Amino acid sequence: MNKKTWRKALQPKALVLAAVLAIAGAGVTAQTLPDMGITSGDPWNADLYYENHTAKREGAGLAKFRNTLQSEMTKNLSDGWRFRSILRATYDGVYDLNDKEYGKNAGGAVQMTNSYAGAGVVPPLNTAGATVPYGGGVVNYDAAVALFGGGSFYNGYGYTSGSGVFPAAPNAANFTYGANNTNTGLQILGAGWHGAHSTTGLSFAVPVRPCDVDSRGCRDFGGYGNKTKSELAMPDFNDRLDFIREAFVTKDVKLDGNESVFLKIGKQQVVWGRTDLFRVLDVINPVDYSRNNIYDELQDIRIPMWIAQAEYRMGGSENMQDRNISAVWNFDRFRPNNLGQGGTPNSILDAGNLFRSLANCWDNGCTVGNFGVGTPGGGYATNFGPGQIGINKVDLPNWSLDNTQLGLKFEGITKEGFSFSLNALTYRSQLPSLRGMRTQGTDNPFLGAPVTLATNTPGPSTVPVTTTGSYIPLFEVVYPRVNLIGASMDFQAESIGAAIRLEGAYTKGEEFANTLRPELYSKNAVWRSVIGVDRPTFVPFISTERTVLFSGQLFFQHIFNHEQEQRPWGMSGMPDWENNVIGTLLVKAFLMQDRVSPEVIFARDFRAQANVVAPAVEYSPTDNLKFKFGANVKFGTEQPNQAWSSAHSANQLAPFTNMGVNGGLQQYDSGLGGIEPLGRFRAGPIGTAFGQNDIYVTMRYKF
Repeated sequence: MNKKTWRKALQPKALVLAAVLAIAGAGVTAQTLPDMGITSGDPWNADLYYENHTAKREGAGLAKFRNTLQSEMTKNLSDGWRFRSILRATYDGVYDLNDKEYGKNAGGAVQMTNSYAGAGVVPPLNTAGATVPYGGGVVNYDAAVALFGGGSFYNGYGYTSGSGVFPAAPNAANFTYGANNTNTGLQILGAGWHGAHSTTGLSFAVPVRPCDVDSRGCRDFGGYGNKTKSELAMPDFNDRLDFIREAFVTKDVKLDGNESVFLKIGKQQVVWGRTDLFRVLDVINPVDYSRNNIYDELQDIRIPMWIAQAEYRMGGSENMQDRNISAVWNFDRFRPNNLGQGGTPNSILDAGNLFRSLANCWDNGCTVGNFGVGTPGGGYATNFGPGQIGINKVDLPNWSLDNTQLGLKFEGITKEGFSFSLNALTYRSQLPSLRGMRTQGTDNPFLGAPVTLATNTPGPSTVPVTTTGSYIPLFEVVYPRVNLIGASMDFQAESIGAAIRLEGAYTKGEEFANTLRPELYSKNAVWRSVIGVDRPTFVPFISTERTVLFSGQLFFQHIFNHEQEQRPWGMSGMPDWENNVIGTLLVKAFLMQDRVSPEVIFARDFRAQANVVAPAVEYSPTDNLKFKFGANVKFGTEQPNQAWSSAHSANQLAPFTNMGVNGGLQQYDSGLGGIEPLGRFRAGPIGTAFGQNDIYVTMRYKF
C-alpha cells in the first residue's frame, strides 16, 4: 500500500471532522458547557474514547480499518431530571485502502454455472462447458417462455399456441444487456462460503461496488442496501442521526412508602435479555450486523431507538424482596436489523448480497446459472429480462400508531433470591420476509399481451390445458407484525458454585421461506430458549490468585408446524431447521493484576455443523489504554448438509411447472438442490461466514 493511499484513507472527511471536533470539545471543556437553559449547579461529566479496529481477512486482505470517537456525557438537571448522551463518529478506511475487494474497484467479470452439457438435445440448448459468461446464458426467459412457466426448458419440449409454435430454446443472441448491466463489478453470490460453482443449485451474480459507483440492485431495505461509499465508510451519519447513540432523560418520582415511578425518555437501548451473542427476549432494538457480524458486543451494535419507558417500582412484599412493572413504547419510525449491503465486508447470512442480486435482476435483467432445467440435477444458464424475476418491492412500514411497538414486563426477586421476569411485546419483525408473488403479464410493463395456451407436452403424455394471461415470479420484502410472550430467570446454584440464567420466548407471526407454498413463505409460531451457566473456577496452571470464568450457553429453537417433503430430486419446504441448537462457551482468565486477560470463545451450530473459535488477549498497559489481539476462525461441514431444493419446487407457475414423471403429472421439482438461494437458512450466521477467517487488533484509549 503506497503512502498516498494511506494518507487518503486517514484524512478525515469534512462531516466526520466537524463531529469529531464537537465531541472532542465536549470532553476537553466538560466543566464549562452551557446548562442548556435549565438551572442546575452540577457540572457536565464527560468521557472521550478513541478506538481503532483493524482486521485482515483470509483471501481478501484488509477487511476493517475502523476508527471510532465516542463521547459519553451526563448532567443533573433541575427538578430531579438527569440527562445522558453517547455520541459516536466512525470512519472505516477499508473502502479506500482495499477498494479492489470492498470499494470502487471491487468485483469483475463472472462466469455463470451451466452444468448440463449432454448430447441429444435441441442444438441451441447444447453447451460444451460448465460455465458461460454473465449475459451469455444459453436460453432466454422471454415473454413467450414466461407464459409457459419455463416448461419449455424441460428436455427441449415446446408448446403450441394460437399464434404459432414458440421455440423450445430461444437464441441467446436475442437477449442483450444495456450499458448499465455489463459483466463488470460482479461476484458470484455466496462464493466466499460455498464456492463459485456447483453442478447443482442456482447461481446468481451480485454487483459489489458502492451505490454511487454502481447503482445496480441498490434499494432501501430499511436503512441499508443503497449506500454510497462515504455512507458505508461513515455509517453513523445519516438521516436517522445514528451518531446519537443515546440521548435521554430520566427521573425517579417518589410515591407513598417505598414505591416510586421511574421515567426514561429519549433515544436509547432497552435490554430485556440475560444472554450473550444471540437474542431471545432482547428484541426491542434492532441490531447492526454490518458493523462486525455477530462478533461485536451487543451494546455496540444495537441500533438505538426513540423510546419512552415507565417503571412502577413497588418494593417488597410478603413473598418478594422486590417487584416492579414496566411499560416500553417504541414510538420511533420502524427500523429493521442492518444485514449488510451487497459488497460490504460483513453481510450476515449473505443476505445483503442476495437482496442486491435479486433487485438487480428485476430492475435490469440478469443471468441465473442452472435455472433452465435440462435433466434432474443439471440445468442451463438462463437470461432474464427486466421485470421477469427478482425483488419487485420493499414494503417498509410508514410511521403510524399501528406501526409503533409496545412491551410490558413484570420483574421480581423472591425471598430465596430468584430473579425473574414475565415479558410481552408486540412489534414488527426486524428480519425481512421474502414473499413470492405472481402477476399477470398485463400488469407487468416488461411483458407483452397475454396469450391463450391451447396444448402443452411436458413429457411422455400430452395434457390439454387452457389458460389466459402470462404469470411471472416476483418477490416482495416485508416486515410482518409479531407478538411475543416470554420469561427469564437467574439464580445462584450454590451447590455447584455457579450462576444459572434461563430465558424463553414464544412468538406468533414470523414468516419463513417455504417452497411447498406458491407464495414461497409460511407463517409459523416459534419457541426459542436458552440456558446459561457462569462459573468462576480456580485453574492452578493458569493462575493461583484469580479464578477463570467459564460461561456456557445453549440456544434452542423450535418452529411449529414445520413443513418439508421429499421430492423426486431433493427436499422441499422450509429450509430452516425444525429444531436447532447452538452452543457457546467462553473461557476467560485474569492475570498480572488484571492487566492481561486471555480468552477463547467457542460456538457450534449443531444442525448446520458449523463452528467458530475466537481466541483473544486483552492487554492494558495503563488504566486508560487497552489493546486486544484476536482472531475468529470458522470451520465445519459445508454444502452436503446445507443444500436445499431450489424454489422451482414451489410450482409458482402452475399448471406449466408440472412435469411428467412415469407418464403422469406431478408438482414440479427441478432437482437443483444446491446451496443457492435457500441454503443460507440452513448454514446460519456461522456457516455463511466460512471463508471469512479474520485476525484483528483493537486499540482503545480513554482521554
